[in-house]
Amino acid sequence: MPAQITSTDNGSGAAATARPRAAALVGPYGSGKSTLFEALMAAAGTPIRRSGDPRARTMSTELAIGHCRFMGDPWSIIDCPGSIEFAFEASAALSAVDIAVVVCEPSPERALTVAPLLKELDERGVPHLLFVNKVDTLNGRVRDTLAALQEFSKNPLVLRQVPIREADGVVGYVDVVSDRAYRYRKGAASELIKVPAQMREREGEAREALVEVLADRDDGLLEKILEDVQLTPGEIFEQLKKDQCEGTIVETLLGAASLDHGVRRLWKALRHDGPDPAMTAARSGIEGAGEPLFQTFKTVYAAHAGKLSYARVWRGPVKDGANFGATRIGGVYRMAGGEAVKVAQAEAGEIVGLARLEGVATGMALGPAGPVEGITFPPPPPAVYALTVTPQDRKDDVKLSAALHRLVEEDSSLGLIQDRETGETVLTGQGEIHLNAALDRLGRNSGVKLATHRPQVAFKETIRKPVQQHARLKRQTGGHGQFADVKLSLEPLGRGDGFRFTDKVVGGAVPRQYIPAVGEAAEEATRKGPFGFPVVDVGVTLLDGGYHTVDSSDMAFKTAARMAMTEGLAKAEPMLLEPIDHVTVRVPTTYTSTAQRILSGRRGQILGYAEKPGWHGWDEVEALVPAVELHDLIIELRSASMGVGSYTHEFDHLAEARGRSAERIQQAAASGK
Repeated sequence: MPAQITSTDNGSGAAATARPRAAALVGPYGSGKSTLFEALMAAAGTPIRRSGDPRARTMSTELAIGHCRFMGDPWSIIDCPGSIEFAFEASAALSAVDIAVVVCEPSPERALTVAPLLKELDERGVPHLLFVNKVDTLNGRVRDTLAALQEFSKNPLVLRQVPIREADGVVGYVDVVSDRAYRYRKGAASELIKVPAQMREREGEAREALVEVLADRDDGLLEKILEDVQLTPGEIFEQLKKDQCEGTIVETLLGAASLDHGVRRLWKALRHDGPDPAMTAARSGIEGAGEPLFQTFKTVYAAHAGKLSYARVWRGPVKDGANFGATRIGGVYRMAGGEAVKVAQAEAGEIVGLARLEGVATGMALGPAGPVEGITFPPPPPAVYALTVTPQDRKDDVKLSAALHRLVEEDSSLGLIQDRETGETVLTGQGEIHLNAALDRLGRNSGVKLATHRPQVAFKETIRKPVQQHARLKRQTGGHGQFADVKLSLEPLGRGDGFRFTDKVVGGAVPRQYIPAVGEAAEEATRKGPFGFPVVDVGVTLLDGGYHTVDSSDMAFKTAARMAMTEGLAKAEPMLLEPIDHVTVRVPTTYTSTAQRILSGRRGQILGYAEKPGWHGWDEVEALVPAVELHDLIIELRSASMGVGSYTHEFDHLAEARGRSAERIQQAAASGK
């Protein structure tokens, strides 16, 4: 399904006066983002209607958008997929929001799964809160989870709440700023209670830690602390909001979304401590005043509406039918209950669907004069998995091609390659689940039945020893016949030298006008060698030959040259070559040795490893690995590194092919298959 938007007011029917704001829920798979999304929407009076048995839900593969109002303020909440394979959905959404909520589990052992996300948020300067979900399952200490996460965060994680424990587990929290305690109530706002006496010491520790962090960023607070002046809750609130809006601290809240615990407190933190759209625009280098401006962050092809681009309106209004350069807006949409509702215009701060933005790619920013440069959008990550795609019915070739191009337009982290060497159409992406989900969506939307298989590897061939080969063509067909005689020398060249043709004919044995035809035919013959692959790094020399004044022609000499090449290549000890890629694997240091074993097990030659620049606690392992071994490398790598391992690769050189793939190819060639 395409990204979904639901919309309503706060039940009062009154129009909100605050500018619309937007937040993204991000975090690893299994952290409970979608449950939190539903709880936030329900708390704002906009329950999400889900069809089917909740227990039968599968992994989210696309972002969902909810519109609501909380305490009169209009909001767009984006629920982003958690799987690492769909991380680009979250990266794109972060370009369109004011603040992110990082959802995680209360487990130090799972901190690694949050690390790449925290790093991206820091690098992009996106303000974010941390919501420690599932506190009803908490066994250890929240501070241990924060300590594990702090290893991967540039900015300090400050604990805003301390959990209250009883025999049944965590039953509430103490707000360390307001010095108030609350008891959770399922499906309702938490109940204000007296701060338990046994919580006083722990609350004091947490409050002192928070104040120290805030004082590091404000000389006035620091001076008061040094003079032992007691800070008021108002002073702490003010500095906390300032730092959180600027993204220099990460406020940490607790809750259990499935029980509706801590959800309203999170809403209030978003409302009071998050930046407004003007601050977000300024962070992206966008001036507050000026002509209308919007930026797309997601493209979908809806079943009935056609192309729909989800966009953040940075400056409004953006009106239905308005022209933005050569592009005319074919509809402005909000959606209620999954149904598109057309509106006349969208104001600054809103996230809306804009119809029929032909020629507008995901990430583009447009003003009335057309595309606006200088507004950043994240590039898609490099591909790590690929499948060859073909229609089961050849009549669907054109239909499939159009559907694949739409698919790549919807998801920039997919790639489409027309491999000229193998002739295959290859879809690339971020993993097996990513590609399967995309192809399943393609099949449903286009009706094309697909077949997929592992892409072919572009093997090459060369020769080991020099040979000389003679070939003569002599045919009589009544009238002019065909005659050509050539003697070729074939020799191996250095790796990477390609193809070279030399003429050493003397005495006019082959007339000059026919020599180019011999060279062309010799090069054409290298396109398919004895093993069925292109032949490289071979030198061909025309030594001698013969001709007939009537029956010789370019075509005759081409045929003779091809005959000589076919026989000569087979005699010159042909050798199969495979591409070797330079691979860089990136994993937490804990898994460095595991990554090396994985690469070695795939015939990789380890070149070394070092700390990943700017990533404390992470390493980069470099190796030379046969390309044929890379197809499912990402699956094994993620399985062995809690899902956070990644790699990049690029062609390095050709080397003699070894292993089972090479054996199968050579055996097939020997048997004539």
